[in-house]
Parts: sequence; structure tokens; C-alpha cells
Amino acid sequence: MKKIIIVVLFGWIASTSYAQNKQWSSQKANEWYQKQGWLVGADFLPSTAINQLEMWQAASFDTVTINKELGMAAGIGMNAMRVYLHDLAWKDDAAGFKNRMNLFLAIAHKNKIKIIFCILDDCWNPDATLGKQPDPKPGVHNSGWVRSPTMKIHNDMTAWGDLEKYVKDVLNSFKNDNRILLWDLYNEPGNSGYGLSSLPLLKKMYEWAWAVRPAQPLSTGVWYNEQPTINDFQLKNSDVITFHNYSDTIELKKALDTLVKLGRPVICTEYMARTNNSKFITHLPIFKRYHVAAINWGLVSGRSNTIFPWGSKLGTPEPTTWFHDIFRKDGSPFSKEEVTFIKNITSSR
Repeated sequence: MKKIIIVVLFGWIASTSYAQNKQWSSQKANEWYQKQGWLVGADFLPSTAINQLEMWQAASFDTVTINKELGMAAGIGMNAMRVYLHDLAWKDDAAGFKNRMNLFLAIAHKNKIKIIFCILDDCWNPDATLGKQPDPKPGVHNSGWVRSPTMKIHNDMTAWGDLEKYVKDVLNSFKNDNRILLWDLYNEPGNSGYGLSSLPLLKKMYEWAWAVRPAQPLSTGVWYNEQPTINDFQLKNSDVITFHNYSDTIELKKALDTLVKLGRPVICTEYMARTNNSKFITHLPIFKRYHVAAINWGLVSGRSNTIFPWGSKLGTPEPTTWFHDIFRKDGSPFSKEEVTFIKNITSSR
């Protein structure tokens, strides 16, 4: 989901919690995790959507495709999906937005898939507008993905009133819904050049979430080892540890060996970039051995163009080796070998 290769390596262990009793104890977090079994899934966007707004707006909310593609995931043994929301879709029609969330959860539940909802996001295009979304730029990775909130709102804390209402309304509405596995409060805080300017909003996200204190765990994923202040805050205040890693097996093991020492459940919410040597066949056995949940980027190739690598240029032809994603729209896999492997390793949970 980002333009840089990240390696999560930490030389320290988080200790004192900013949460002050709002954070789950490590015992509670581990008891919760033991009930989940081994979780394997993908970051999900229906192939007919270019971004979060196209997924969630009423005019383009595509239950037929969602049902079909979640069924494809379930068919290879996936049991968890990470899904992005957007504040503008809520602001435009809060009741309708939550009704669509409920419908999506019903479809996921029918397919025996639990959902990780991601609420805010610092990645890609700075401005988002309601209405018809742009067409993809041919060959360009994630050309239409949009930040939530927009850069203007992100940079103006006096404008965060609606964000607070959005976060608390969504959490209050679904705080006891057992179809939701986890709340990922904020994707990659500090990305897009924001750096430490995202820390105040990150702290507010935890405060707003603690005011509701959902029954599900709360987290934000560490993703970049060059921002220790943000990483430290995330690791000290998340109920469960989540992280992103698009590197090879050596770097993945280094990250896991560090993160498991924190004594909390560990979930990888983004991995799998084939041309970076982050692959199902190499990485899933490691995740399984560590009992770490594994959520890869991308399910079905579509309007997001994530089969193309980060930094791909306009007009880039379809790569011989896809960067992300598993299936084509017709249900055929990019790699039959991969799909068979995923089926086999998930069937032996």
C-alpha cells in the first residue's frame, strides 16, 4: 500500500502504556487470540471499485461482486479480510453508510469470514471527493486510492470535529458485533510525507476509540522503521500488535522475532509483493509456525491496478509476475500453484 519497501525492525520493547487501563491487558489479548484459530486473509477491495469511496457509496456499492469475491476467498480457506472505510462516505449519508457496512458484514459472515475494518488512512492521493470516482490510469498502481481524511483536514486539527463524530458513531454502532475481528484505527500514520505531523491525529484516534471501548481489539500497524516515535506509541497502546512487511523471509523473521517479544498477539495486516520476494509459498509457513495471522494485499485484480508494482508508469503492460492479487475477475488464479498451496496450508489449521 506504500511506495517504499518497509522492513519492521525494532531494537527496543514497548513498556509503559499511554492507554491507562483503556488498553487490554496482554492476558486478555492473548485469551482473545487463542479463540480465533489461525487467521489467513487479504486486504479486500471489490474488483469493481478503484478506492474506498467507490466501494462504500450507495450508487457503486456492489453486493453481487462482493459476494462473488468473498466466496472466492472462502474457497481457498481464507477466513479474514481487512477492509478500508472512508469518512466522506459516512459524512454524506451516515445511516446509509452504516447500513451498507451491516450488509457487507452479513455477506462476509455467510462466507465464514471475519472483518478487520480500517478507519483512517494516510496513503496515496491527498484529495477525495464524493460522487463518481475516476477511471484507473492504465498501468499505474493504485492510481485512484484516496487518503482519509483529506490532506486539508489532516493538517487542520480545528476541523477534526466531524472525524471524531465519524469514529465514535461507527465504533458505537458496531462495538459488540462479533462479525468484526479487529478495528485497525489508522493505516500507516506518517505516510505520504506526513511524518510526525500524523502523531496528534493518531493519538486522538486512540482517545476517541477508548471513549467507546469496543468489545473488539484496537490496533494500528507499524510499517516503517524510520519513525520510532510513532512506532513506539503504536506498540505501547495497541491491544494486539499489527504490522506490515513486504520483504523477504530473512527480514520477516527478524521482525517477527522482535514483535513476539512484546507478549501480545501479532497480526500481519499487509504482506505479499511477489517481485520483492514476499510470497505465499515462502511466507505462509513462517506465519503459521509463529502463529501469526497473515493478511496479504489484494484478492481480485480490478480497478485498483495493484497487479502493477509501486511506481509503475502510465501504459505499463500487464507484468509477467503480478505484484499483488490472487485472482482474475473470472475467478481464474494468477498462479494455480499458489492457490493450491494456500488451500492446503489453510486446510491443516
